[in-house]
Amino acid sequence: MKQEEFNRQLCNFLSVATTPFHAVAEMVSQLTAAGFTRLTDDSQWHIESGSRYFLTRNNSSIVAFVAGTERPPASGLRMVGAHTDSPCLMVKPTPEIEAQGLFQLGVQVYGGALLNPWFDRDLSLAGRVSYQSQDGRLRVALVDFREAIATIPSLAIHLDREANKNREVNPQTAIVPVLSQLRAGEKADFRALLMARLLQEHPHCEAAHILDYELSFYDTQAASLVGLHREFIASARLDNLLSCFTGLQALLHSEGAVSSLLVCNDHEEVGSVSTSGAHGPLLMSVLNRLAGSHADFAALADHSMMISVDNAHAIHPNFADRHDENHGPQLNGGPVIKVNASQRYATSSETSGLFRLLAAPEEVPVQSFVVRNDMGCGSTIGPITAGATGIRTLDIGVPTLGMHSIRELAGARDAADLCRVLQRYYNYAGPLSAT
Repeated sequence: MKQEEFNRQLCNFLSVATTPFHAVAEMVSQLTAAGFTRLTDDSQWHIESGSRYFLTRNNSSIVAFVAGTERPPASGLRMVGAHTDSPCLMVKPTPEIEAQGLFQLGVQVYGGALLNPWFDRDLSLAGRVSYQSQDGRLRVALVDFREAIATIPSLAIHLDREANKNREVNPQTAIVPVLSQLRAGEKADFRALLMARLLQEHPHCEAAHILDYELSFYDTQAASLVGLHREFIASARLDNLLSCFTGLQALLHSEGAVSSLLVCNDHEEVGSVSTSGAHGPLLMSVLNRLAGSHADFAALADHSMMISVDNAHAIHPNFADRHDENHGPQLNGGPVIKVNASQRYATSSETSGLFRLLAAPEEVPVQSFVVRNDMGCGSTIGPITAGATGIRTLDIGVPTLGMHSIRELAGARDAADLCRVLQRYYNYAGPLSAT
């Protein structure tokens, strides 16, 4: 796929995938269209050579795999991992706030969000709703208001003359979205508003009343190419939906001769400890079923490799001193191998060597990132997956500016370049370890 078309589809995906639930729904749609078969946890699996499958968990995590025509899954897997969640503001269970004649919603901060960029943005709301149907059953559905229905106004500088010097953002009191101005005698009722939206999107759902929800605000500004030469991609949720999309496209366009797998977990931004997170049983349950036995799993793990794909920190032109002087990845400079001696990243010289080996024929440049010794280092699903499975792992990502902001920035070449290398990796029939 040419870079221009890749980026067009990436921008469409980013705009549709407003929550982890919507990201997985879109991935399911693309996988189904490509002939992948849905599996369930409570059924017997009959894996056929050359066939393609996927499994979801909590509607927010997904595993897709190809049973190779020449090498079955039990002989080893080329694996790619990413995560579907991004820092955001999630609606509280009892969110209604009436203040100064305005209807506001209380929110929780999900993940390590940069809070200042959330002010004065056109916000919408999306997520999953559980409801009781008219026949008394528990059901769920996805909703997305799509339009701007809220904003978080800044405090004017006239009322805070020190705003540009030292304004702290109190996550309890300052980050409270405004939905509307209440009319005389009107009572704020979020569940009534949500019921109306549910019935609008799903007119035949026969909902009796709302039971609960997992909803988050998002910026309505669409993903786009920016810059004088359209050399950048600007969007919400680049971390880490860019990686999910890149891994998905590589898998969809793989040849299928060798067995390959993509896992996209939820809850990475809050530690991955959940039924659908990398610390949960999802991936291991799939691998165990593909291996068939404990002894066979050991062989599968020994002949497999995981590439954990999660955005990397590009060097910021205004804050270059925050990087190690020899490790400042550039936008459009190629994917970034992430290395940490304390195993915050799972990269080894063996796994990074294989990636460089695969990148060379594609003429894709490769960069490296090492955090400064006097700064803390983030982490990914890479070490978690490596520790849980014993599978050798590489941590890599597309260089990004503004990570964890409401709108992030990446290079227009990097994701497409990474996709070509991942596709070559999925097609690679050689050994995944040094010989």
